[in-house]
Amino acid sequence: MNIAIKEMQINEEIRDKELRVIMNDGEALGIMSAEQALKIAEEKNLDLVKIAPQAVPPVCKIMDYGKYRFEQTKREKEAKKNQHTVEIKEIRLSLNIDTHDFETKVNHAKRFLTGGNKVKVSIRFRGREMAHTQNGLVTMKDFADACSEFGNVEKAAKLEGKSMMMFLAPKPKK
Repeated sequence: MNIAIKEMQINEEIRDKELRVIMNDGEALGIMSAEQALKIAEEKNLDLVKIAPQAVPPVCKIMDYGKYRFEQTKREKEAKKNQHTVEIKEIRLSLNIDTHDFETKVNHAKRFLTGGNKVKVSIRFRGREMAHTQNGLVTMKDFADACSEFGNVEKAAKLEGKSMMMFLAPKPKK
């Protein structure tokens, strides 16, 4: 909920006959007319803000609206900063991959998974390799087993056209 988009009625914009008025510290002032509430707010050099327009009578709060909006946007920025977007990192294997190359790719996948990202593992079959897709399945299974400590197979290895793909997702943190 973005406070810059969600505009609230303030001061003279409030046209209701009766309002339930609350002070900034939470003290209830009771039900009064909009004029009375506005007069109290002006005496205290604050704003009258309608916070619950659906209530009967509508609830208004006497507060510093500029300060309130500033703190709200600050809170939103903080929440946005703490969010983590999950990216899909791709690792390409070949059908006849050597053991050291395989281990290097496994280490990359482990680093991606511990970082909270998903990993797409793919093998591209070229030419006569299409006759040996079962070897690709074995390689994929070995790769999944090697990464099992850090991630789970989200989508099992599947042949699509000339390439085989599998997706790994990070294990949930305890």
